[in-house]
Amino acid sequence: MSKGSANSNINVLRDQALVDTFANSVGKRVFILTPSYPFMFVGEIMDVMEDMVLIDVEATHFSQLENRTWFIHIHNIEIFYIEEEGGVKIPELKDC
Repeated sequence: MSKGSANSNINVLRDQALVDTFANSVGKRVFILTPSYPFMFVGEIMDVMEDMVLIDVEATHFSQLENRTWFIHIHNIEIFYIEEEGGVKIPELKDC
């Protein structure tokens, strides 16, 4: 196996692991950072369709974009944290 195809296989496995992680977390709260607008999402994972995750967004950088559902391409997610029972909770982000 060439080095190029080994890297390709690793990328396929990584991509599927991300999809599986989100699919196994439906109903949990998530914090997501993306490299493009609107950059940050906090909300509940509602569903996963292929490589898209449906988030019921409760908070983002712009209040006009909150309280809506968003489809986010899983491969565009740079950083994420999914709440787990017994783990650190994502703070409630509300305008003060």
